[in-house]
Amino acid sequence: MRINLDVLLILDALDKYGTFAAAAESLFKTPAALSYMIQKLESDLSIELLDRSGHRAKFTDTGRMMLEKGRLLLNAAKDLEKQAQQLSSGWEKELAIALDESFPFSALLPHIEAFYGLNKQTRLNFTHHTLAGSWEELTHNGADIILGAINEPPTSAAWSYRMLGTLDNVFVVSPNHPLADAQEGLSNEQLCLHRAVVISDSARHCHPLQTNLMDEQPQIRVDDFHSKVKLLLAGLGCGFLPRHIVSPWLASGELVEKTVISFRQKDVAYIAWRNGSDGLAQRWWRETLLASAEIAHLYQ
Repeated sequence: MRINLDVLLILDALDKYGTFAAAAESLFKTPAALSYMIQKLESDLSIELLDRSGHRAKFTDTGRMMLEKGRLLLNAAKDLEKQAQQLSSGWEKELAIALDESFPFSALLPHIEAFYGLNKQTRLNFTHHTLAGSWEELTHNGADIILGAINEPPTSAAWSYRMLGTLDNVFVVSPNHPLADAQEGLSNEQLCLHRAVVISDSARHCHPLQTNLMDEQPQIRVDDFHSKVKLLLAGLGCGFLPRHIVSPWLASGELVEKTVISFRQKDVAYIAWRNGSDGLAQRWWRETLLASAEIAHLYQ
């Protein structure tokens, strides 16, 4: 077999980081070594993975197919490694937990402390994602558990999920924003006259999600809720936030809640986990999170 995992890792890194230099740095190799391995595979299979005619190499259709199919193989290899490591002790070497940006990380601190109190050697790896990006971590990038992912889950025998509950969406503006003094029951036409502050979807391969957003409305996009709140506080836009995130600023009067005639009032949130690699660490975290009173209260 002329396709090896090293070449698939190179294609994955090249797609993630954009350049041979950045991809090589992430893999602790030289750009020349990466280029040689890709060219060798192209020669061995008589295919073209990259179009090198422009300033920066781009994936051909064949290269894009190899990348997507290759990621499935890489995930399968990761699962195989995990299962092999678990045979002796049952505890994974590493557990990847992906969080939706709307999930408050502080809610995990007691559970992290309790987990380390077990004196196991499992390394915890937490990452943060937005919208469809949380599901993508499970379906494409090998996360063991995702927490707080919103909207309908993709269906597959490869993973399982449970609904946590719902999050309330609240439309807010600064007291100095033109909409602050507008009559309650804002229409879509009114909203389209003002810039919306929008969270970008971190998904790179799944279909991106959009909630409470109109194409006609001018936008400014950010990657996280912290940046979105800063822009809203400065009166540089308007937008929707989960109620548990915006509550402190509503209480202080730094942001004002306005009613909107037509909008998606609630988002359904889920916890999901990968099947087939049911190690003791994943099981402990899954059971602990599902039994957490604080998390249950968050999604009432």
